[in-house]
Amino acid sequence: MDGLDKIDRKILKLLQEDGRITTVDLSDKIGLSPTATSERVKRLFRERYVTGFRATLDPQKLGRGLLVFVEVSLDKTTPDVFERFAEAIRRSPEVLECHMVAGGFDYLVKTRVADMAAYRHFLGDVLLSLPGVKESRTYAVMEEVKTDGLLPV
Repeated sequence: MDGLDKIDRKILKLLQEDGRITTVDLSDKIGLSPTATSERVKRLFRERYVTGFRATLDPQKLGRGLLVFVEVSLDKTTPDVFERFAEAIRRSPEVLECHMVAGGFDYLVKTRVADMAAYRHFLGDVLLSLPGVKESRTYAVMEEVKTDGLLPV
C-alpha cells in the first residue's frame, strides 16, 4: 500500500517527536544498527515521507501571541481569481497557512500577530486588499488546546 513497514513507521514517529535525534539514539530505540537506521532514514527522505525539519519557535517571545483564523470568501470563483489570490497570499509573511476549502467560504487563513490592533492592521491593509476578496470572518483563538501537529503513523 504505502511501502512502509513497522520500523519505518516507528522512525517517522520518533523523527516527528524529535527531529534532532542522533542516528545512534534512533537506532537504539528501533533496535537496528546505526548503519541500517541511517539507510532507512535516507530512503524516507528520498521517497519524500520526510520533507524537512524546522525549529518550533515561541510566538509569545517573538511578539506574535495572537493566533487568528480567518474565513475568506472571494467575489468570483474562477481559476484566474483563485490564482491571483493564491499568489498574493504566498507573498504575505503574516500568513502562516492558507487552505482552499469546500463549504460556505473559499479559503481558511491562519495568521499570528502581536495583538488585536496588529490584527486590525493586517485585516485592513493586507487581507482585505488581496485580489478578489469579498468578505471575511475572523476567529481569534482564546486557548490553543493541541498544537503538536504530529501525524499518526
